[in-house]
Amino acid sequence: MKRKVLLIYTGGTIGMEKDYDTGSLRAFDFSNIFEKMPEMNLIECEISVQPFKKPLDSSDMGPKEWKKIAKYIAKNYDSYDGFLILHGTDTMSYTASALSFMLKNLRKPVILTGSQLPIGDLRTDAKENLLTSLYYASLYENDEAVIQEVTIYFEYKLLRGNRTLKYSAEYFDAYQSPNYPILGQSGVHLNIEKDFLWRTRSDADFYMDDHISQEVLFWRIFPGMHLEHFAEIPKMKVLILQVFGSGTIFNTPKTQQTLQMLRDRGTEIVVVSQCVSGGISFGKYTNSNIFSKIGAISGYDMTAESAITKAMHVLENPNYTGSFADNFARNLCGEVTVS
Repeated sequence: MKRKVLLIYTGGTIGMEKDYDTGSLRAFDFSNIFEKMPEMNLIECEISVQPFKKPLDSSDMGPKEWKKIAKYIAKNYDSYDGFLILHGTDTMSYTASALSFMLKNLRKPVILTGSQLPIGDLRTDAKENLLTSLYYASLYENDEAVIQEVTIYFEYKLLRGNRTLKYSAEYFDAYQSPNYPILGQSGVHLNIEKDFLWRTRSDADFYMDDHISQEVLFWRIFPGMHLEHFAEIPKMKVLILQVFGSGTIFNTPKTQQTLQMLRDRGTEIVVVSQCVSGGISFGKYTNSNIFSKIGAISGYDMTAESAITKAMHVLENPNYTGSFADNFARNLCGEVTVS
């Protein structure tokens, strides 16, 4: 039986071609992708294409577009065996993370991919990324999807979407999953590390929860910055601080006074690390104790992209019970390692 895959094209480099008269890149009509890539007709799955009416640069992708993609998937969930989203690379990790929180109890693969070079370029990475993603999106064993979560496939690696970050604007191998193992790797064979795959509760039904709040602010701490500027910011509901190492910040009375002022105004403070690998550990160093004193929330080993989208999803979500802190601390879909 041929598996059915819905391909959702949002925009990005993968859907562009070079205008040789001007030398510029332009989007092509993605409904003609089978003409651009006749190899797609050889894959043992049925592919339907759902392009955005207007292809978007990844820098234009945000909550509105995340909800649009989630609704496409929810609407077609029973009609397809897998879903492939073609997306610009710069914000792909944000979209993958957001979708992982919005698509509850997945039993089918949702794979995002893109490319560093346009599909028409002689040296393009687009074809391999697209073709192999289709294989993974249609991979079933014993009538059950092998992948049942939101992932990113890029340059021979399959990664958990909410564990990824883009670390290179130049190399084909553009994504890392620094705090979680690779889920699969393509070579002569398509390898899957089944022990690392996410599985939801067997008695839970799929549904979509597209709640997204934009009352979230992200701030990177740097040596010498004046925290009192926070007092000039209109009240925010969640402030995500990206701090040094395993959770340190300059240890001055003014620091604690300013952060406590934010907490007293009702702002939740989430702490994530500036380090690519590793995570937050309150109490490891004296200069992290301030966060325990003010009741900040540890982001543990979450990426910034995942912490931001998780906060946006959990904040004031009527489908969650309990406090923001309790819900943020939970491991919802494999995004965090909580000991």
